[in-house]
Amino acid sequence: MEYILSLILGLFVGSFINCVVYRVYNKESFLKGRSKCPKCGHKLKVLDLIPVLSFLFLGGKCRYCKEKISIQYPLVEIGTGLLFFSVAYLLQANFLETGFFNLAFLNLLFYFFITTCFVMIFVFDFKWFIIPDGLTFTGIIVTLTYLLSQTFVFDVLSQDILLQRVITAFVVFLFFFALYFFSGGRAMGFGDVKLVILLGLLLGFPKILPALFIAFAIGAIIGIILMLFKKKGIKSEVPFGPFLVLGTFIAMFFGDHIIQWYLSLM
Repeated sequence: MEYILSLILGLFVGSFINCVVYRVYNKESFLKGRSKCPKCGHKLKVLDLIPVLSFLFLGGKCRYCKEKISIQYPLVEIGTGLLFFSVAYLLQANFLETGFFNLAFLNLLFYFFITTCFVMIFVFDFKWFIIPDGLTFTGIIVTLTYLLSQTFVFDVLSQDILLQRVITAFVVFLFFFALYFFSGGRAMGFGDVKLVILLGLLLGFPKILPALFIAFAIGAIIGIILMLFKKKGIKSEVPFGPFLVLGTFIAMFFGDHIIQWYLSLM
């Protein structure tokens, strides 16, 4: 039941992410005002905002102007729902039995929050080649606070692991900054350089290695495919943030298995 509830929560969070991303990009407040159709500006009713179902019932078109609704909306909702479900499964969430006021539930909330940040970063960078500093720095501050509380308040994380996470973040920052600096910003944007600080704190060593390897591998494959179909040229800009996000999620869920598999080959 906890996994199903997490899935449903993720669907609604995905709907919220779509709203926040659109409004922040257009410099509008996401804390007030009702949602509206981006094409005709008509204010949407509750039945228009049910995650995924509204899109299906409306046939992928606005109820009022009949313009097509971007497939982004249901995809983000479904993706966030599946990620929340996966996080709950990974953490073996059983808050209906143990209650909400415990360390396990706080861990679940933290990973739900980080997942939300990553999905927002994915959408922003994919659509507009932007990784907002507000999202990156908020993620860094929340993650560092979480690690400090795990170490000094709840005493479930050793100081050595905390130090290792900080060093990992610093090392990957230096590596990405070098790529950015020596390529004159052509290899990647500075938003990616700041984002990997969050990745290093969250994953630590050695999980950061499969995350980065997967990100570079997927990025290279997608880039080659785009060039083969002449969608992009050799000098075309391709957002790297989404690949970093994908690599991070894969490392979060399967990092230990990937590392064990790799070591077994040696």
